[in-house]
Amino acid sequence: QVQLVESGGRFVQAGDSPRLACTASGRGFSTDIAAWFRQAPGKEREFVATIKWSSGDTDYTYYTASVKGRFTISRDSAKNTVNLLMNSLKPEDTAVYFCASRTRTTLTDMTYASILDYDYWGQGTQVTVSS
Repeated sequence: QVQLVESGGRFVQAGDSPRLACTASGRGFSTDIAAWFRQAPGKEREFVATIKWSSGDTDYTYYTASVKGRFTISRDSAKNTVNLLMNSLKPEDTAVYFCASRTRTTLTDMTYASILDYDYWGQGTQVTVSS
């Protein structure tokens, strides 16, 4: 059974910089890509950022326009964790943040930014930004 568990969500002030973490576990679980999505009240779940493992020095990362330059996705292989550092938070960043991973084959030149691209999901962690 594959499990993704998010943590780090909390109530913050605009401009704060919390970090979310997603820890994966499960027998035989193997992936080379993970992502963060978010869902604000009354809205559909939307893509935030993705990271694809690289055999070289730098993993491939991709961000939605509204968070690019403010959020940073990274991974810690030793801890089986994917992190999302969120800088300069705005009230419109308020949402439940979900971690996702994919076990299907990934292609080097593809960007995976759709809900349908991912196979496993965490339960979500709430981030509320006060102005």
